[in-house]
Amino acid sequence: MTHFGIISPGAATGPLNTMLPLGQELQRRGHRVTVFGTPDTQAKVLAARIEFQAIGKQDFPAGSTAEVFTKLGQLRGLAALAYTIELLKQISAVTLRDAPALLKAAGVEALLVNQSSVEGGTIADFLEIPFVTVCSAVVLNQEPSIPPFNTSWKYSPAWWARLRNEIGYALLNRVAKPIGDVIGEYRREWKLPLHSKPNDAYSQLAILSQAPAEFEYPRQELPPWFHFTGTYLTSASRASVAFPYEKLTEKPLIYASMGTLQNRLIWVFQTIAAACEGLDAQLVISLGGSAKPESLPNLPGNPLVVEYAPQLDVLEKATLMITHAGMNTTMECVKNGVPMVAIPVANDQPGVAARIAWTGAGEFVPLNKLNVPRLRDAVKRVFTEESYKQNALRLQAATLGAGGVTRAADIIEQAVSTGKPVLP
Repeated sequence: MTHFGIISPGAATGPLNTMLPLGQELQRRGHRVTVFGTPDTQAKVLAARIEFQAIGKQDFPAGSTAEVFTKLGQLRGLAALAYTIELLKQISAVTLRDAPALLKAAGVEALLVNQSSVEGGTIADFLEIPFVTVCSAVVLNQEPSIPPFNTSWKYSPAWWARLRNEIGYALLNRVAKPIGDVIGEYRREWKLPLHSKPNDAYSQLAILSQAPAEFEYPRQELPPWFHFTGTYLTSASRASVAFPYEKLTEKPLIYASMGTLQNRLIWVFQTIAAACEGLDAQLVISLGGSAKPESLPNLPGNPLVVEYAPQLDVLEKATLMITHAGMNTTMECVKNGVPMVAIPVANDQPGVAARIAWTGAGEFVPLNKLNVPRLRDAVKRVFTEESYKQNALRLQAATLGAGGVTRAADIIEQAVSTGKPVLP
């Protein structure tokens, strides 16, 4: 059996919610799994019954990275992306400094690296162990025919769109340069070949996406060892959350959540309530820890407001979800066949929102254009027009047929046991 290490970015909940089910499945098969992360990740990892080793105890004392991540809720667009990259650069530098010795001492034989933790592949190269890349977010592989992940640009095969995308990638790579510089320094020190392009940081054995292929734009340049396996999300790695089920009515349920990190925009919840007022539906709002329910009294339409919700359970009852277009939440909606109205805030959320609209499983309203009439129009269309539900069910069938965590673990085992790229 193999001792797998997992490297995932900071205290970000989204990536962990993808990586932990993979770790649990590998453990079920008899492998040993250890997550190497900042102290803020420890409680969640141990709750999933997976081993944990802290990186950067002095650099990132408990609570520090989570506190920094919550500041993202005050930022938008490129400012939020640059802030995120600066934080990831700091985490990357500490991980590159400390992880190799920790992994070697623990006897780690292979790595699962979240695609956002671009330093992970360099650590694996230095230790001469295999690694598999896992895409928790929208696919980050750069390709001129595909809009950059941080934009809500529509897909188009036209020449002008390709030029637009190339300009977008040039700007994105300039913003992300600090992370590449840190990794480059370590690769030079460790006498490893330098990466010539961002895609070089990903595994040459297997790359896994938690989305079904049908959710992604028409890709032409993904490596043959790229696999769309469908979602790994499960309640087994989630903390239990109390919820007043007795307050649910017989009306169709509209569930609204803006995530847990970038959700500090209280006015958005007020806009959501006003947009849903008058619909023949019950609105449930989860604040995701951004505020207490009592801080939002007398919202229009008198929605049910909770600080946190057991999202997987609520989605089983939902007719529609209003979401920030975080990839995990989007895939949870897909898994349950729930159409969406997205309000993307930052980072990969615009790219996810654009794909929600492109697949016909929902609509999106950019944050800078959000108002009650515009949101009400989007909600009404998705709520009443059957095509959105049918497209959500089409994606549901695709993700359920993609193999999920079982297929992903099969690919991981094959990549590590053979040391060769896993082809379809």
